[in-house]
Amino acid sequence: MTPVLTFFIGLAILVLFGWYFASESDRLRRILGTVLTIVVTAFCLWSVYPPFDEKGPDGTVIRRGKIHLGLDLQGGTSFLIRLEPPASPDGGKRPITKAMVDQAIEAIRKRVDRFGVSEPIITPQGNDRILVQIPGLDAANIQEARAQLSRVAKLEFRLVYPDNGQRLKAIDEGKEVIPPEYRIETYKQQVEGGKPIEERLLVKKKADLGGNHVSRAAAGYGQEGWEVTLGFDTEGAKTFGQITEANVNHRFAIVLDGVIQSAPVIKTAIYGGNAVISGGRMDEPEARNLSSVLENPLQTPVKIEEERQVSASLGSDSIKSGIYSGIAGFVLVVVFMVIYYRLVGLIADIALLINCVMVVGVLGMFNSVLTLPGIAGLILSLGIAVDANVLIYERLRDEIKQGKSLRVAIDTSYRKAFSAIFDAHVTQFLTAAILFWLASGPVKGFALTLTIGIVASMFSSLLVTYTCFSWAFALGWLKRVSMLHLIRSKGFDFLGNAPKFVSISAVATVLCLGVLLMKGERTLGADFRGGDLLVISAAHKLTPDQVRGALAHTGFQNSVIQSEKVANRDLISIRADSGAADKIKARLSEALPTAGLKFEQTDHVGALVGKELATKSALALALGLLGIFVYVSFRFATSFAVGSLAALAHDLIITIGIFCLSGRELSLIMVAAVLTISGYSINDKIVVFDRIRSGLRDRLSGSV
Repeated sequence: MTPVLTFFIGLAILVLFGWYFASESDRLRRILGTVLTIVVTAFCLWSVYPPFDEKGPDGTVIRRGKIHLGLDLQGGTSFLIRLEPPASPDGGKRPITKAMVDQAIEAIRKRVDRFGVSEPIITPQGNDRILVQIPGLDAANIQEARAQLSRVAKLEFRLVYPDNGQRLKAIDEGKEVIPPEYRIETYKQQVEGGKPIEERLLVKKKADLGGNHVSRAAAGYGQEGWEVTLGFDTEGAKTFGQITEANVNHRFAIVLDGVIQSAPVIKTAIYGGNAVISGGRMDEPEARNLSSVLENPLQTPVKIEEERQVSASLGSDSIKSGIYSGIAGFVLVVVFMVIYYRLVGLIADIALLINCVMVVGVLGMFNSVLTLPGIAGLILSLGIAVDANVLIYERLRDEIKQGKSLRVAIDTSYRKAFSAIFDAHVTQFLTAAILFWLASGPVKGFALTLTIGIVASMFSSLLVTYTCFSWAFALGWLKRVSMLHLIRSKGFDFLGNAPKFVSISAVATVLCLGVLLMKGERTLGADFRGGDLLVISAAHKLTPDQVRGALAHTGFQNSVIQSEKVANRDLISIRADSGAADKIKARLSEALPTAGLKFEQTDHVGALVGKELATKSALALALGLLGIFVYVSFRFATSFAVGSLAALAHDLIITIGIFCLSGRELSLIMVAAVLTISGYSINDKIVVFDRIRSGLRDRLSGSV
C-alpha cells in the first residue's frame, strides 16, 4: 500500500468519524457506523496481509510479511553499540553529534550487509547509541559480527618522518630528540607462516588525511598478491595528490584505531583519487577485513555495551506458546461473554474480534516489530476492551431493573459507562506515553502496542457495539436482554470489614517488602545489574547440579544456576559476571560432551546499560504514578488519587515479592508483566471510583 493511498484512506475515515458524531439521525448514524466498521476492518486486514513471511518448501522467503518479529520470537543476535566521544584539540572530549550517529549507522549497515542476512534492523537509541539486530545469524558468524562491529573505528593517513629512519636511529642513540609533531609507533607486519615482524616508525601525531574522505574500498588479487584498492572523494583526491607529490619515495602510514595497518612507500604522485595498498604478506582474509573496515569508517570509536543471542528454536517455541495462550485466552473470553451475557455477549465478542484486527493491522501498517512484551501489551489492550463492554452491560442490567424500556436502558448505559471507560483508557494512555518516551527496546514495544490497543478499544467497545445494537433494534432481532447474575448479595459490609482486610494486606505487604529488602540487588536480573545470562538446553534432561558440577573449580560455580520450563522444554539458565559467557560455554562443552548442549540464549549487558535501564524504569514508574495521581485528582478527588496509588503500590509490591520468593529475577520481560498487572489494577480502581461518583450524584439529585 502506497503512502499516498494510505493518506487518503485515513482522511476518508476521519471525515466519516466527523460525520458520524455530527449526525443526529439514528438511521444515518447506524449506516455511518457500519461503513466505518467495515472500512476500518478492511483497511487493517489489507495493511497486515500477509502478516508473516511466506516461505517456500526450501525455506526461502517468497513474500515478505508486514509484521516483523523481534529477536525474542524469531531468533538472532542484537548488539547495543555506544559511540565514545572523540578527543578534542584541547585535550577534552567532543560531544556526539547527529552527523556522527548517522555516519556510524551507515558504516555499520555496510558491515552487516556482508553477512547476507535479511532485513537487519539498525536504529539509533538515544543520543549516542545504536541498536543492531541481526535476525537468523548463525552461531559461527556471531564472533565475526562482534569483531567487525567492534573494529568499525577511526581511519587516518599519517606521514612517516621523511628520512628513511635516520632521525629515529639518532633518537635511539641519544643524538636527537623526538620532533614535537611526531611520535614513535610500532608497526607489526604479518608474515605468512611465521611470527609478526615489528618495526618502529616515527609517525606524525596529527593526521594528514582523514578516513572520512574514503568513498570506497575493495579487496582483490593483483600482481603482488592480495591488495586493497581505495577511492577518495573530490576533496580527499585533491589532498592525497598533493601529499603524494610532495613525499615521493617516503612512507605513508595507514592508521586504524591508533594502530598502524600498513606503511607503504609512495612510489609516485597519485592523482585521480585512487590508490592501492599492496604487499606480498597480505592474505585474503586480511585484505577483505581491511577493505570492510576502510569503507566509510567512523569518526568515533565504538564499544559494544549489550549483546543478546536467541536461538531460532527458542524463538519458535515462544511464538507457539504465545499463539496458543492467546488463542486459548481469546476463546475463554468469547465463551464466557456468550454464557454470562448471552446475546449481548455475542455483540461484545464481535467487537473484540474487530479490536484484534485493528491492533494487528496498525502494527503491520507501521512495520512494527512484535516482541514478547508487545504481546503483553496486546493482551492488556484486549482486557481493557472486554472491561469496557462489561461496564456497559452491568450498567444495562441496572437500568433494566429500574423498569426502563430496553432502548432507553441501552442508551442510558452507554452514557453512564462512558465516563468510566474514558477515565480508564486515559490513565492507561498516560502510562503508555511515559513508557514510550523513557523506555527502550522491548518495553517501548509494550508501550506502542498498548497505545494502539487503547485507541482500538475505544472504537470497538463504543462505536462497533452501539452500531450492532442499533441494527438489532431496527431489524427487530432484540426484544429483551437476559444475563446471568452469579453475585446477587448486596448486604456485604465492605467498610465494616475494612480493618480485617487492611490488616491482612498490611501483613502481606510488609512480608513482601522484607523479602525485597533482604534480597536487595539479587532480585535484579542481568538486564538491570549488568552481567551475562545463558539459557541452555540438552538432548537429555540436565539438572542445575550437573551444570554446577561441570563448572566446579572454574570460578563460575557460584553463578546463579536455575532450571526453567518454556513451552514444555526443560532449560537451564546461568547468570554470571560480565564477560564470563564465552568461557562458560567452552567449559560446559568440554565437561559435558555427550549431553547434546545447545545454547538457546546468551545475553551480555554492560553495567552502565543495566544501571541506565534500572534508572529509566524507576523514573518511568514514578512519572506514571504522578500522572495517574494528577489525573485521578482532577477527575475525582485528591483522596481518591491517594487511595488509588496506595492500592496500586500494594498490588505491585505483593506481585513482585511473591515473584522473587519463587527464586526468579526481574528482567525486561518481567517489567512488561508488572506493567500489565498495574494496568489492570488501576483500571479496577477507576471503575470503583466512577461507581462511587455516580452514586453520590444520584444521591444529591434525589434519584435512586
